[in-house]
Parts: sequence; structure tokens; C-alpha cells
Amino acid sequence: MSEPTEYVPPKVWTWNKESGGRFAAINRPIAGPTHDKDLPVGRHPFQLYSLATPNGVKVTVMFEELLALGHTGAEYDAWLINIGSGDQFGSGFVSANPNSKIPALVDRSGPTPIRVFESGAILIHLAETFGAFLPTERAARAETLSWLMWQMGSAPYLGGGFGHFYAYAPAKMEYPIDRFAMEVKRQLDVLDRRLSESEYLAGADYTIADMAVWPWYGALAKGVVYEAGEFLSVQDYKNVQRWTDQIAQRPAVKRGRMVNRVQGDPASQLRERHEAADFETKTQDKLEVGVAGS
Repeated sequence: MSEPTEYVPPKVWTWNKESGGRFAAINRPIAGPTHDKDLPVGRHPFQLYSLATPNGVKVTVMFEELLALGHTGAEYDAWLINIGSGDQFGSGFVSANPNSKIPALVDRSGPTPIRVFESGAILIHLAETFGAFLPTERAARAETLSWLMWQMGSAPYLGGGFGHFYAYAPAKMEYPIDRFAMEVKRQLDVLDRRLSESEYLAGADYTIADMAVWPWYGALAKGVVYEAGEFLSVQDYKNVQRWTDQIAQRPAVKRGRMVNRVQGDPASQLRERHEAADFETKTQDKLEVGVAGS
């Protein structure tokens, strides 16, 4: 069998064919809406437009944790955005998030609606609005925000890098899989070392840093995302495993990971959430669904 011909990049890249892989139909090199579609608006102060990917789970967990603390002003409507169908390119969603990525939040708690996009920005906005899960003491705040930004910078290597080439690319290629596997294992080692000296990422207290990192790396630690647990030897990261299990047992986390979920066990799905009572249709045993999903 002959060796494949080495790819030589053209002098100027042009978009003249689909990229291939699972998400080829929705990938494009331009921004902006593809169709007119207004976003629905419910009756609560916060309107969330999302899907239960790891980035979406961050925010629904935050809302459920705030409500569990008694912050009734954090009531929210969670509307499903089906990214596989291109809902993120509707005109209303693009107005809420010009980057056309979930999640997007519209804060209607004041006289003028405020749009907030990027999951880390949403977590900070909610933490500052309610004075919760983000320390005010300078050193603790800096540590929390440092780990939050670590996640925002690191997860693309896990998702768009390793995950794409390991699970979604139209053909397996050794170089990108090896390169990104090495980086993901380095990231797991960073987390494991930190969690060997601290109960949570920012210290003794559970914060938005944990909420941001857990849906990505907690799912990875349990072999859920990309079914790559054995490949990456995730069982070796004992402190990450301990932290993952500890967070998974939080009732608000169990609720939050169900919201806008459309995959997996139907008992783990609450496609849209408009009232706390929506969870009452799920029995307690159905809430016992384990760690974060995709």
C-alpha cells in the first residue's frame, strides 16, 4: 500500500468543501445568522438558551446551586437550542451571542435586558449578582478566577483538539491524536496535583471554578466523554476521581446536568426547564444518574 500524499496547504485557504466529520453540516468560516427566528421569553428573571454540553451544564448547575442556597431571584427559564439543527444561527440567538455558541443568557432582572455570552462570563455575572460561589477576599477570588480561566483556555484542547480527532474526525490520524492526548493528560496531571493539596480547586470552598471544570474533566475522569477513559488511563488520577465523585453527589448538580439534555437515558433528560416543579416528574431514583455527560 502506498503512503498517503503529504498535504500541502494552498497559498490562500478557501472554503470549497465540507470539513468532514460529525459536525460538518454546521461548520462554516463566517459568522452571523442564517435565518430569522426570535428567541422565546418566559416569565422568570433569567432566560437561558442552551444545550447540556459541558459548557451548558456549567450554567444550569450554577442556577440550581443558587436556588438551593435560597436565592429565589435566580429562577430561570432554560430553552433548548439544538446545535445539530443550527438553532444557534437563528437571528434571535445571534443577537444574544454573536459567537453563535451555547450557552447564551439574557438577564431580564433589571429595567434593561443584559445579554451575557461565554459560559465563564455567565458564571461570573451570576456569582456577582447574587454574591455566591465567588469569594470576595482578594487571594481567594484570584485563585477562583485563575482556575476558571484555566478551564476556559484548556478545554478547547480537550474538546476541539483531542475530542475532535479521537471521536469525530472522518479518519483517525496518529499525529493529532497523540499530540492532543499528551496535552489532555498533562491537564489531568495539573488538576490531580492541585486536588492532592486542596479539597476544591480554589481551596476549601466549592466555587464557580469547580462548576466550570467539572462538566468537562469530571466527565472525562469517568470515561463518559469520547469513551476515552481507558485510552487516557483516567483511573490513575486519584484526586480528580475523588473530586469528581464528591461534586457528582450534590443535589443541585444532579438537577443541573439534566436540564436541556437530549442524549442518554431518557430519565436523565429535562429538555426544557421553566419551573422547579419540572423536576417533580423525575423520581429521586431517576435523579441518581451519576457524573456529567456530554
